[in-house]
Amino acid sequence: MTFSEEIKKEALKLGFDACGISPVNNSGEEERYMKWIEDNWHADMHYMARNIDKRVDPRLLVEGAKSIISVALNYYPHKKQASHAPQFAYYAYGKDYHDVIREKLRKLFRFISDRQPDLTGRYFSDSAPVLERFWAAQAGIGFVGKNSLLIIPGKGSFFFLGELIVDVELEYDSPINENCGSCTRCLDGCPTSAIEEPYRVNANKCISYQTIENRGEISSFVAPRLKNYVFGCDICQKVCPWNRASNPHNTIEFMPSDSFMNLDLKKMLEMNEEEYRETFRGSAVKRTKFTGLKRNVIAVSKTRKK
Repeated sequence: MTFSEEIKKEALKLGFDACGISPVNNSGEEERYMKWIEDNWHADMHYMARNIDKRVDPRLLVEGAKSIISVALNYYPHKKQASHAPQFAYYAYGKDYHDVIREKLRKLFRFISDRQPDLTGRYFSDSAPVLERFWAAQAGIGFVGKNSLLIIPGKGSFFFLGELIVDVELEYDSPINENCGSCTRCLDGCPTSAIEEPYRVNANKCISYQTIENRGEISSFVAPRLKNYVFGCDICQKVCPWNRASNPHNTIEFMPSDSFMNLDLKKMLEMNEEEYRETFRGSAVKRTKFTGLKRNVIAVSKTRKK
């Protein structure tokens, strides 16, 4: 068994659902990425416009980097909120994925460094300027769909991604020969037409951006089109044919609490900050803060009255 095969075996043992390895180089994505920034499709996510050199070339992020080990972790839920309840994106059902994946990556990094004592590197999960979906595709885990998300054939797109960037050469995987073909269901299904072109999402129109990252008022264009979502949005994934193959995850930390599953519009409208902290303790929902979540709930309540 090669060292790369040992790494992949350990990744699966730690609970990851997929692992692939690619060589580090310049991604060649700078022109495409800069066009997205120049069009202001990143909205007010100013951090997306910083460290672009490191974002497109991981060798500038991790000195001496030679390999990127990409991993994927399923979060498709076992049970789902009632359709009438204020909706949360599936990824926010349980504990904050940053903490869960970081711990698994820490253990995988230790496994590798125990066998390569001179190894240096870093691990990330949505916590550094890394083109995660691009590198996961380069590692053969899946392909980037027209909704800009990584799609794993036979498994779908409800996956968190993470990566270890290390200074050792390994055996590498190749990108897979799959794509969306002529399908445009994600473009057609988006209630705000945020996917203005295949593979390019305009965050200004995106329900996920408006209900999570946006710190101001929800766009007057997006507000009446929230479709009952108060945190994030899964519509472009739910309509994707590849997600017919989605299976529930095996990560206990992602299981939702009873208090979360029992939320309804009345409870959320009446929720105070203390109740918010208790209900969403250790959750990714804290990203939008109490005031942001209240703003979203009120916006949804207004659409129901019309």
